[in-house]
Amino acid sequence: MAEDLSIIQGNKAEQYTSLLPQIKALITGEPDQVANLANIAAALKEQFGWLWVGFYLVKGEELVLGPFQGPVACTRIRKGRGVCGTSWADAATLVVPDVEKFPGHIACSSLSRSEIVVPLMKNGEVFGVLDVDSAEFNTFDETDRKFLEEVVSWIE
Repeated sequence: MAEDLSIIQGNKAEQYTSLLPQIKALITGEPDQVANLANIAAALKEQFGWLWVGFYLVKGEELVLGPFQGPVACTRIRKGRGVCGTSWADAATLVVPDVEKFPGHIACSSLSRSEIVVPLMKNGEVFGVLDVDSAEFNTFDETDRKFLEEVVSWIE
């Protein structure tokens, strides 16, 4: 098991290409979901320095805060509410260049400017979301979507 990440500079795709095998190594063979989610959030935050990286897990009719890295966060989000709840309801990744322009955005942190939310899927059902916030506008794009969707495909 890796104890340290190899953090690299370079363009976004190069950073992901270096980081993803390291994440895969961290979670391979570890059956505990909380441990894996915690390490994924930490690895992404360490490599990219985003404001907030974490998971919300479906519990009943709400998303409940799971492992994360960053400032304190909203604890519960209803289905269809905000970016996370909308991603859950639509079972789709959402890339939001300016959170203030997203209808019903939930401001867990006033520092958040852009966001990407990727649903965690199992047997065609959403069981959680990966939520990433940036303090900069227009941080996330199709490169992030591609690589983050790959990461969440490894989560069971």
